[in-house]
Amino acid sequence: MSVSDARLAQLAARFAQLEARLASGTLEGAEFVAASRDYAELEPVARIAASVTAMRGELASLAELDDPEMRELAEEEIARLKDELPVAEHQLAIAMLPRDSADARSAMLEIRAGTGGDEAALFAGDLYRMYERYAAEQGWRIEPVSMSASEVGGFKEVVAQVTGNGVFAKLKFESGVHRVQRVPVTESGGRIHTSAATVAVLPQPDEVDVQIEDKDLKIDVYRASGAGGQHVNTTDSAVRITHLPTNTVVTCQDARSQHKNKEKAMQVLRARIYEQMREAAHGAEAEARKAMVGSGDRSERIRTYNFPQGRVTDHRINLTLHRLPEILEGPGLRELVDALIAEDQAKRLAAMGE
Repeated sequence: MSVSDARLAQLAARFAQLEARLASGTLEGAEFVAASRDYAELEPVARIAASVTAMRGELASLAELDDPEMRELAEEEIARLKDELPVAEHQLAIAMLPRDSADARSAMLEIRAGTGGDEAALFAGDLYRMYERYAAEQGWRIEPVSMSASEVGGFKEVVAQVTGNGVFAKLKFESGVHRVQRVPVTESGGRIHTSAATVAVLPQPDEVDVQIEDKDLKIDVYRASGAGGQHVNTTDSAVRITHLPTNTVVTCQDARSQHKNKEKAMQVLRARIYEQMREAAHGAEAEARKAMVGSGDRSERIRTYNFPQGRVTDHRINLTLHRLPEILEGPGLRELVDALIAEDQAKRLAAMGE
């Protein structure tokens, strides 16, 4: 999909205008924040667009040369530009794709053990550690919000906040059912079992994105239960918040203080309500989104981790990598994430060209 010269000129003009506004020193408060955000989003697009404009101009100038000697010297440069220009134009087309407004945000990561009992809980723990290592590699910070540990290890449920630039853009394709095939440590007969865990990745909203009124909340406090040290069961520090209009319930008991648990529970509640708002807003696009990679459907089986064969298969893009240990260690996950992003971009480019 080639971008017209007129569209390139519009982009350059808009970027120059934004630069001038920011340099004027007249913007303050919310206006300055909005302009800065627009600049940050437009700058990489404008940079590639300027490169494409320069290449096209150079190619046109070289093609108009009449002098035979100069023409001969220019042939090599023309060949180089003809190779590089389509690559730059493709990069520009991807950069100009409509962006999910939540892509730049941090995210709430929720992992729940599914079918498979103790083995599913152990697998949920494996997945959480995989995302911890991947987050560290990306320079993100991952902080547990709520954990429900299994008696044999792993988690029945774990919720964590992943903070950093572009977290949601990279993790959003992880939502869905992850399946594991392996011989459980509890299995004496050596039979392969299939278990599952569900992953949900929700963009983290700002407080201004989701307005929650006190009258819409029912807050219960109770004594924490389960493993957690001496403070458990001694104070009413656990918090359960119910958002009455949507009947969304969030519990948090991991922190020692009721105040901290309430703060963490509200973060999760905002993320869940924000996701409901996004789903309602994108209702008309739901069918189109299903055709894309990662519709976000949490009941969709997206990936299988097969231990006996040492492979991981992502069913949405039919990609199998025989590097299961490396993927679970974190670094190998990057190749899967990058492949999913590339496939999504390719499908959206194709859809725009139809």
